[in-house]
Amino acid sequence: QVTLWLKKLYGGVPIPEYEVNERTVDILHEIMENNEERDKDVMLLIEDMKDRTSKYEAEADYWHDILGESLSFLEGSMSKEANDDLTDLVQSAIELDVEDTSLTSFYSAINDMTLEMYKTKSKNKEMEQKLRILTKKLTSALMVEKQLEKDIEELKKSQGIQQAKAETQSKNLKFLEDKSKDLKIRICDAEAKLVARGLDQSLTHEALVKSSEELAALRKEIEPLKTELASYLDLPPSIPLAQVKVEEARKEL
Repeated sequence: QVTLWLKKLYGGVPIPEYEVNERTVDILHEIMENNEERDKDVMLLIEDMKDRTSKYEAEADYWHDILGESLSFLEGSMSKEANDDLTDLVQSAIELDVEDTSLTSFYSAINDMTLEMYKTKSKNKEMEQKLRILTKKLTSALMVEKQLEKDIEELKKSQGIQQAKAETQSKNLKFLEDKSKDLKIRICDAEAKLVARGLDQSLTHEALVKSSEELAALRKEIEPLKTELASYLDLPPSIPLAQVKVEEARKEL
């Protein structure tokens, strides 16, 4: 519906490019409905004026025949000035839709038409204001959409960079793991060759690691014994000396 309306609106001129999405189509559809509503009002007004014109022309013909037959008052027998005045009077009566040609009817019709004109102007202004608001909304929506597209594009680039980094790190980790396995195999092969040549088993890498772990465990077990031994080191080397120290302490008390 919106596309057909735009083609009809622009005629043979190409339709300006715009981003087609749900929001822009909704805004254009609302503008289309407002324009169609205004066009319908104008067409109804035109049809009404045509209908009134036909009625007044028929009534003018009717009174022309009456005047011509009853009073022998033909249009050709009047002066040009009188004929022009009569024509203006008839046209004014048709335009103003008056019941008769009295001054009161003319004044009343002019007031009604003036009021209708003001109402039409007010409605047109209201429609123009609504159109401006919808245009601003459409422009704002297009700007937001472009910004979102830009943000999405930047996010995709950022994700691509992060993915590339992750792949590089994964490759590096795989390389290190393979390298570690290779080194372990080489160490085992070297130890096997050294053992075959008479190397003491206690000097192999595995034996040294095991010895280091056992040494660390022994040191941990010795720590409380060292603490207990330190408390005994402060005692006198013999019982008599200990008795002397006890006596001195008793005197001090």
